[in-house]
Amino acid sequence: MIYRLVLIYALLGGLCFGQRDFLTNDEIDQIRDAQEPNARLKLYSLFAKQRIDMVKQAFAKEKAGRSALIHDTLDEYTKIVEAIDVVADDALKRKVDIAEGVSLVAKTEKDTLAALKKILATNPKDLQRYEFVLTMAIETTADSIELSQSDVQERSKNLETAAAREKKEKAAAMATGDKEVDEKKSAVETKAAEPQRKAPTLRRKGEVIPAEKKN
Repeated sequence: MIYRLVLIYALLGGLCFGQRDFLTNDEIDQIRDAQEPNARLKLYSLFAKQRIDMVKQAFAKEKAGRSALIHDTLDEYTKIVEAIDVVADDALKRKVDIAEGVSLVAKTEKDTLAALKKILATNPKDLQRYEFVLTMAIETTADSIELSQSDVQERSKNLETAAAREKKEKAAAMATGDKEVDEKKSAVETKAAEPQRKAPTLRRKGEVIPAEKKN
């Protein structure tokens, strides 16, 4: 399993979602109002289910623009599932009990995973237009389910280990940067302290340039 210790914490950073929002304005407002992790998990779980329902409806009828709608909706779904994992990880790091939210998420994701696999198995004729996002949605959901079923203590320990490793790597990078700055500064200072070489001349030793004649 690819453990996505985000990877995507930026998704929740003030709900700034980059190129294209994966939530509607109303959904964003609901998430902002739900500060408690279990409440947020329930909302994200609902939004994920709604996206899958939209995909199912799109498959019900063949019409212009269907492929683009399916593609974008699956992409939104995947980002919602990733956001679920971010909320859960953050809550676990803060020692918050999220058993209620995780239980609901696990049930929803099992249903959505089955629906996604069924779509892939039908091999629709326009599959190539959204096959990549469909595959990503399946893999992301499977990973999220595995996280939900993992031991809470072990998951928390893994988060702490990853956070400590990241902190250590940042400190090492900063130290390397400071060292490079010091080395450059030292080189500049050394060069400045070196005696300046005299400009080359064609005069013999002891030869003096005659004073310019005054008019």
